[in-house]
Amino acid sequence: MKYEEIKLELDVNQIARLTLNRPEKHNAMSVLMMTEISAALKEIEQDESIRAVVICGSGKSFCAGADLKWMESNLDRTREQRIAESKRLSILLSSVDQSSKLVIAALNGSSFAGGIGLMCACDIVISVDSARFSLTETRLGLVPANITPYVLRKIGPAKTRRVALNACMFDADTAGKLGLLDKVVTADELEHAVEHELKQVLNCAPGAVARTKQMLARLDRDDLDEPQSYLIEQLADAWDGDEAQQGIRAFFAKQPPPWKVE
Repeated sequence: MKYEEIKLELDVNQIARLTLNRPEKHNAMSVLMMTEISAALKEIEQDESIRAVVICGSGKSFCAGADLKWMESNLDRTREQRIAESKRLSILLSSVDQSSKLVIAALNGSSFAGGIGLMCACDIVISVDSARFSLTETRLGLVPANITPYVLRKIGPAKTRRVALNACMFDADTAGKLGLLDKVVTADELEHAVEHELKQVLNCAPGAVARTKQMLARLDRDDLDEPQSYLIEQLADAWDGDEAQQGIRAFFAKQPPPWKVE
């Protein structure tokens, strides 16, 4: 597909790189950008050869959240129309969260409001040390609704209250201590840090990564009557799969498994 407000590229190791591409607007998410991100993730999901996804921003910022022009346009809509518009952001975040691939947020700059939700929906978050952060919704009379499940999962209820209720601005060091960031690096180190994480996942069986994500999501929903039985079955089913057969045999043969990228 051709995209206008994002860029989607695939490298030689089958890593998809999705770039938010509205630098003049600090990559604020318009209706078109939200639609394109969701479409790109669907495209990625359908390609079994893709091993991981890196989401980054162009220009000086990662993502300033939802476009305020879009927010303004919703003021005069009917309730049904506003629900439909809110659903756009919900679908985008769910698409990131439910991807079967490992998703890395590579924060080239600051992230606010919905941008924090986007990064929290990713599996690993790496940020430059100059980035700043704020859940700005309450300053505008809004609530951080669709992003809250992902922020809560990342840092817990108490820390979410700490930064959501007063819309405070904080730096990358504080974001790291809160647990929003997994790694903080200089701008010169960002690409190397991302490549280090990608190297790790390229050692892993893609099917096993997908099944582990699915398993963790199921446990996170807490809708299992017998979680222990579910987990017992997960390992038993993994033993029955081709990847376990290949991986274990390769280990004892002292050979790399077929999915490993040197």
